[in-house]
Amino acid sequence: MGPMQKSLYAVQHRAAEWSYSSGRTYADPFNEVELDVVFADPTGATSTVPAFWAGGLDWRVRFAPRLAGTYRFRTVCSDASNPDLHGQEGELVVTPYEGSNSLYRHGPLRVSPSGAYLEHQDGTPFFWLGDTWWMGLCRRLRWPEDFRLLVADRAAKGFTVIQIVAGLYPDMPPFDERGANEAGFPWEPDRRRINPAYFAMADLRIQGLVDAGLVPCIVGCWGYFIGWMGVARMKQHWRNLIARYGAYPVVWCLAGEVRMPYYLERPSTPEESRIYEERTARAWSEVAAYLRAVDPYRHPLTVHPGGSRAARVALADELSDFEMHQSGHLAAHGLGTVLERSLRLITHSRGMQPVKPIVEGETCYEGIFEANRQEVQRLLFWARMLSGAVGHTYGANGVWQVNTRERPFGPSPHGTSWGQTPWDDAARLPGSAQLGLARGLLERYAWWRFEPHPEWVEPHWSLEDVFKPYAAGIPGQVHVIYVLPMVWPRTVRGLEPGMRYRAYLWNPVDGTEHELAPVQADADGDSPVPLARPPISQDWVLVLERVHSAA
Repeated sequence: MGPMQKSLYAVQHRAAEWSYSSGRTYADPFNEVELDVVFADPTGATSTVPAFWAGGLDWRVRFAPRLAGTYRFRTVCSDASNPDLHGQEGELVVTPYEGSNSLYRHGPLRVSPSGAYLEHQDGTPFFWLGDTWWMGLCRRLRWPEDFRLLVADRAAKGFTVIQIVAGLYPDMPPFDERGANEAGFPWEPDRRRINPAYFAMADLRIQGLVDAGLVPCIVGCWGYFIGWMGVARMKQHWRNLIARYGAYPVVWCLAGEVRMPYYLERPSTPEESRIYEERTARAWSEVAAYLRAVDPYRHPLTVHPGGSRAARVALADELSDFEMHQSGHLAAHGLGTVLERSLRLITHSRGMQPVKPIVEGETCYEGIFEANRQEVQRLLFWARMLSGAVGHTYGANGVWQVNTRERPFGPSPHGTSWGQTPWDDAARLPGSAQLGLARGLLERYAWWRFEPHPEWVEPHWSLEDVFKPYAAGIPGQVHVIYVLPMVWPRTVRGLEPGMRYRAYLWNPVDGTEHELAPVQADADGDSPVPLARPPISQDWVLVLERVHSAA
């Protein structure tokens, strides 16, 4: 054993970091050496935390203690004969977190015991309102000025999650200069080893998200990289990500459009497609199992499925913790098709066992195809959240690919650009603020207990007509009803007979309220809607909340 280090100090839930240096030289340290640190918490329970290669002959460990008290640790190196890396021991003294950052105050995320929603370690429900920054680690979103400006905007509007890809991006060939950050690319050109300097710059951005109370949903890569890198290299990629970011309150997304081939390398026949998808699914399931084994924190894991699918069809079901849906974008097909597809996915997922949280992960970026404006963003949010989803991810065209004024992202591999709106203009599109307001309304209530009840309002939506009212809530407590223009409801059902309810209209454009006359249900639990028509011809949210029994 090596000598005992002096005591180190840390704060509960916050990443502590220190380094180990080898006096022994290795020709290829990244591939020749793996270093882990085994921690024993104050109860005696142990966990093995991977360290990451920091370049040269240096390795670093990041560890976020989940308990206050004294931890003991020791290093375990694949080269057990190296005394600088193997058998080093020490202790870590951990004090409780006393600040205001909710990610540290309540702890990292997990799936709730019911399986229906995500919550913090202390049991506080977590509302997933995500934003899409696929290419947010590239240098086109300059550090620190641009990145911090966008972080501040999203935090102020009420976003809670940022979906961001760890350098192996969609919509471009490998080693395209548009994907580089200030230190280059995440892997060397021959993919023999990572570029530690790239990840050192990425570290600053991930830390910036967490400091602002935003959960990074780290997407390991776009799915077709598995064909270029192979399973062994992809495991190394994920080990590096776990070692660097597992100590933060993150969520893992195995890959984006996980079974999709590269745009210009698509199989030419249905049989070739079937073979490709089956082979790719097996490869990704192996990587997911490895991620599970290496991540000591057991962060929630999902997959961005691609092809308007749910996560459970993308890899072995036991390897994902929550459902991420991709419902597609409004293009030649209509909005009704996108919404109907999304509702079918939600209905299907809700009928599966075991129960898992459902999050919409990508759909109809605001401004894409010069369409999908703020009224579409509101409709998609409310229709899904009142139909069984417990999270929604927004996206703005111009932000996800980081267009700049001087140089828009430009054409995708298929030859056409998705649009040229600069990211800072796209960040101000009104839909982002309006979804933040929507989150605020739902958080007035125990939204995690909401169940969809389309029958609570007449008329109501069906898969044959997705533009009629939506309803959800908690029986006997609150009804939340979303109404589109020109389909004003007549009757509210499912109320407590004889009970009085406060009723108000909530404006999803600006968050203002219009108080209505109280509602009292008849013996069947029904009541007329207390307003013959809306004050403005637009979408509205009608809320009925029980206040007291009738006199």
